[in-house]
Amino acid sequence: MHVEDLLRLESLDLTLLWGEPPLLAREISGVTATDLEEPGRFLQPGEIVLSGLVWWSAADEEATADRFVAALRGAGAAALLAGEETHGRVPDVLVDACRRHGIALLSVPVHTSFRAITDTVYLRQWGDLSRRPAASSYALPENVRGELSRLLAEGADPATLLTRAVAHLGTPPCYVLSATGRTIARTPTAPALPAAEASRQLASALRVDPEASPYGQWFLHLPGAVEVPPRMLHEIAEVFAQYRQGSLRREAAAQAPARELLALAEAERSAAAPLPAALRACGLPERGPYTVMVMATGAEERTEADALREVLRHLAGHRFVTAHLAGSGTAAVIAEAGTGVETEVPAGVDARGAGAGDAAAGAADSGSPGGSQDGVVAALKGLWPALRACDEATLPYGGISAPAATPADLNGALVQARYALTAARQAEGPNLTAVDDLTTLEALLSGLPADVRTAFGIHALGPLADDSNPSHRMLLETLDTFLTHNGSWARTAEALHLHVNTVHYRIGRVELLTGRDLARLDHKLDLKAALLCR
Repeated sequence: MHVEDLLRLESLDLTLLWGEPPLLAREISGVTATDLEEPGRFLQPGEIVLSGLVWWSAADEEATADRFVAALRGAGAAALLAGEETHGRVPDVLVDACRRHGIALLSVPVHTSFRAITDTVYLRQWGDLSRRPAASSYALPENVRGELSRLLAEGADPATLLTRAVAHLGTPPCYVLSATGRTIARTPTAPALPAAEASRQLASALRVDPEASPYGQWFLHLPGAVEVPPRMLHEIAEVFAQYRQGSLRREAAAQAPARELLALAEAERSAAAPLPAALRACGLPERGPYTVMVMATGAEERTEADALREVLRHLAGHRFVTAHLAGSGTAAVIAEAGTGVETEVPAGVDARGAGAGDAAAGAADSGSPGGSQDGVVAALKGLWPALRACDEATLPYGGISAPAATPADLNGALVQARYALTAARQAEGPNLTAVDDLTTLEALLSGLPADVRTAFGIHALGPLADDSNPSHRMLLETLDTFLTHNGSWARTAEALHLHVNTVHYRIGRVELLTGRDLARLDHKLDLKAALLCR
């Protein structure tokens, strides 16, 4: 377990006050709780130190905090976790001392006990017996664990981490797979694995981070007959859990430019002037075409973002950024990596084929097409069943815009994507709709908000909208059949088993009650739309 793992445990609710990435990547060897002013002789290298700060008072000089932290540094402590209960907060002089001596400092809120932290560390370090078989005493060799910790701190890519993790086993074929079967990393001996085939292997693979959302989950898959002790597999999985958390932190840090871009896209076209600069800040080209996609799952914001990013990471040769929209849903702006003016890709921006994110090779290994807008839409529709299978309790809906040729067109593209999202909620099937799919009157109307559809139906049908009246239901049935048979009196009478005169009478009643003339094409279309909106 590493220091940064403590920060991602919501149950502990710890706050990082100071600590650079290499310090947060330090491995924890144990826990010591102390309130001695100079605790160095009681500490072991790699331990985290829990202190309630009873040894410090507001009257103390800076030297007191400095001596305490210097003792931790001298003993090789991994980090200091300071309780807030005694003084209400962690003193600034302690933060400064930790910065000077290079000791990561985390604050512990009043509602988190030191016992909870201690239990968490040792359960994670020695294995949670509920999910780590205790039959084997084997684990990663110490030199391998040290090398992996160093590679993590240096920012090594996941393929390197995986190869080094299993090198002492002869580098057997091994994969790290995403929740939809995307290959995040594979060893040199592992052949490319199509996403569909990889998805079938997930049931027997080891979850990397049990705390991840269903869409953000990674899996360690070791095919073949290589015998690996279960505890060793869990330790390798722990390495990738730490890598994944580091990636999430980088993505979170890069969210501000993405939010700014989507906010500008939501604004009126008159506000489009800053869009090129916002695209540059996100690492996207200043010239289109762009595609906008909006997703809604009904889940929390983080889970929804995981779902959208996961499906988009299958697109080879594309860059994208995502952000939560002001109203609801999460949106992405997608561009081909080779279009427009190339810019440096900031940390956290996904660039399929550009080496960013969690292994650019993953998209190519998945076998998903890139290229044209049609290819993107086809790829996403093909992936949607796999995305839905990630979490049976959540149903993702998606809407995709037509290509936006210029930055100024992003506003219209976002409107289109939202409209297509509304249509997807009404449609049967994969629950992903592109605006180009809306080629019929029924499909077009399905993109209208439900309250707008209802209001139109009520006003266009007039008294007939009250279908609790048996007479009105009869007239609506006749109208629907009449329009379905292109206004043919004879075919309508045949379909309803009525005399033609009866059909004439009923249609006359419909015209009287609605104020429409069914000899006119536009009035026929109005009433057909009203029936579809009911």
